Amino acid sequence: MNGYYPVVLQLRGKRCVIVGGGGVAQRKLLGLLEAGADQVTVISPDVTPAIGKLAEEGVIRTELREYEEADSAGAWLLFAATNDRRVNAAIAADGERHGALVNAADEAERGTFISPSVVRRGDLLLAVTASGASPALSQLIKTELAERYGPEYEQVTARLRSLREKAVSRLPDERQRRIVLKLAAEEALQRHNRSNIDADEWLTGLLHRLDRGQP
Repeated sequence: MNGYYPVVLQLRGKRCVIVGGGGVAQRKLLGLLEAGADQVTVISPDVTPAIGKLAEEGVIRTELREYEEADSAGAWLLFAATNDRRVNAAIAADGERHGALVNAADEAERGTFISPSVVRRGDLLLAVTASGASPALSQLIKTELAERYGPEYEQVTARLRSLREKAVSRLPDERQRRIVLKLAAEEALQRHNRSNIDADEWLTGLLHRLDRGQP
């Protein structure tokens, strides 16, 4: 066992700090923004043009200077993404001391979490990691997942969310609700053609299937 426990974090309203301004830092930043992070600060004397543009647009904050220990205080997520391993090690140590979740880009073991390879399809989030053993393997599997679960799954998950909201309000029986939602997921995966059916109508049809004992 490698000691890692997978979780999915809600980043809205959380202070995220990236130390470093190069390509690695940019990839970390884009991943955070894709996840909905809205309080991101990048600290580095120099940043890529893409990072600079995001700062100019007010999407993120940049502080164009060297890292200081105080930067880790108050960070919820802290990324050590400089090109200096000693600096990254110091950032990781500072972050842990201040209670931040730390990602060390150059050496996973120094941090407290790993950034997985991610495929997003609306509400559907697929993440894979080799726990630092082989980022290349993670990328290959990510490519396979992206091909297997195409853009149509964004609509699939959106409709399943709508159906679940209807089921929660209409079906007080938890066991019945669980069975109906399982049928809905199976049907959505098999057919991918529920886009023209209202959630109420879909739920009614599923209940009829359940009443008739249909699989």
